[in-house]
Amino acid sequence: MLTVLSACTPTDDRPEPARGGEQASSTGSATAEGILAEYDLAGLDGRELVDRLEATPITERPTGLIASVRSDAVLVTGADGREAAVPLPADEFYVSIAPFVDQTHECYFHSLTTCLGELSGEEFDVQVLADDGSVVLAETASTNDNGFLGLWLPRDLAGTLTVTQGERTATVPLATGADDPTCLTTVHLT
Repeated sequence: MLTVLSACTPTDDRPEPARGGEQASSTGSATAEGILAEYDLAGLDGRELVDRLEATPITERPTGLIASVRSDAVLVTGADGREAAVPLPADEFYVSIAPFVDQTHECYFHSLTTCLGELSGEEFDVQVLADDGSVVLAETASTNDNGFLGLWLPRDLAGTLTVTQGERTATVPLATGADDPTCLTTVHLT
């Protein structure tokens, strides 16, 4: 049976992620479509679902829907308790980052419907470097209404993430393997 937690998942209470694109639910994609249809999200693939929900203002987020990002699928649970997995791209890994100054929370699997970060609607310079020193990403990005900014990165990357805002900066380890977090709330700007 699939277990989806309704808030950010702390590191000490995380269930095993689904592996290699397998359906995490025995109920299959028909159930996923049914659940998504109830929230006007039918027809979206995993990447589109993540992007849509992450960008949705907090006050407009679907009530009763839980959407938890794992390394290879978005686990969705409807208000009626039905659960299903929507596969994510095989070559990309989604990580959602909540830079903070004063307060944060523990999180391992990002919840697209319940996670909230401290710095909403703010602009940051973001850089991802691979362990070999190559630049994977260098851009200016803004946090969504929920205080998170999302990045689609290559799978199986090991490196560092640096986030800068004005005089404040944070550098943290980053990895995009099957067992790595999809939620980074350790990006403390100092």
